[in-house]
Amino acid sequence: MASKTYHKVIKSDPELLPEVEEFVLNIAKEINLNHDKINNLTLSVSEAASNSMVHGNKLDPNKKVEITVTVDDDKMELTFKDEGKGFDVSNVPDPTAPENILKDSGRGIHIMRSFLDDIKYKFTPEGTEVTLVINLK
Repeated sequence: MASKTYHKVIKSDPELLPEVEEFVLNIAKEINLNHDKINNLTLSVSEAASNSMVHGNKLDPNKKVEITVTVDDDKMELTFKDEGKGFDVSNVPDPTAPENILKDSGRGIHIMRSFLDDIKYKFTPEGTEVTLVINLK
């Protein structure tokens, strides 16, 4: 299959998270992604979109989150781009460390790392991009 790309832009409004999930779920069904990977993907997509809205765009309704999904024979990549300043990934606390068990921060990134084949970050003056990768083979 040739590479296929899907694109969606949303406002930084958490009430739009179900719309994002449906957008990605429809693509996953179109490519016949297996059930377990769909479940992992849905949770990761919700987390990435929420992080973009809350942490990246600070829930500013004037700021957008761009979602680009690219699918080829080998993988599905989902990029979430916000208009935020970014963060230092190495400073996110490990939620499995005993001193962090009761803290709220860091869990989403840990969940995404557990459920995905790869997660990449790109920080630019225009915003932060997080790319979720699921291998299809």
